[in-house]
Amino acid sequence: MDAMDWATTAIRLRAGRPKNCPLSRPSFSTIESNPGLVLVTLGPLTNVAMALELNPRIASKVGRCVIMGGAPCCEGNVTPAAEYNIWCDPEAAQIVLRSGLSIELVGWHLCRGEAALNPDDIKHVLSFGTPQARFAIECNSRAQEAYLEQTGEHGISLPDPVAMAIALDPSIVTRQSEHLVDVETSSELTLGMTVVDRLNLAANERNRAVWAPVLAQNRRAKIYWSIDNNRWKQTLYGTLR
Repeated sequence: MDAMDWATTAIRLRAGRPKNCPLSRPSFSTIESNPGLVLVTLGPLTNVAMALELNPRIASKVGRCVIMGGAPCCEGNVTPAAEYNIWCDPEAAQIVLRSGLSIELVGWHLCRGEAALNPDDIKHVLSFGTPQARFAIECNSRAQEAYLEQTGEHGISLPDPVAMAIALDPSIVTRQSEHLVDVETSSELTLGMTVVDRLNLAANERNRAVWAPVLAQNRRAKIYWSIDNNRWKQTLYGTLR
């Protein structure tokens, strides 16, 4: 699916999530026959939400659910408040976050700054001379343009490879904490915002009613705040040589 397909599907889902949609038929048997598997999501969470609605029990079978998505306590990349994967189908993201899955949130901030490939890094990758190295750079030509538009700098931010690197080796993470998390699903201003209860305020009297569904679940997500950028890049280089 391209971005327009995802956006169209999300609009339809807000009018009522269809139970017989092909998107809602992932392989339940794979999950149920491999308890403890690691589920890594690199796009909008529509498929996962539909699977959970059809069979909520699969949440207990997944060992880790590593989500590339969200802008925890920082600016978004598609609106000032939201990251694209969550914004595209915020209702699905909310279902997943409230499902009981063991969530690890890899926000888009982790691919920015020193984690992004700078021009020297890009030249280094191309020097490998392998098909996969050339493809990795060439297929991200639009990402380079977007990075320049957003930051004024030349480079490539790679959120999906960062998420996969963390899924494969969580020790790349240098700072993390666990918090209640919810997603805004109705505001025109902040639709898709990942709201992290970083200061443990959700249970306060003024907030309790709004956070009631999340408090009832009482399942905290791991939020990753920073990574070892050198190790992340070395992991990437190792796969492209």
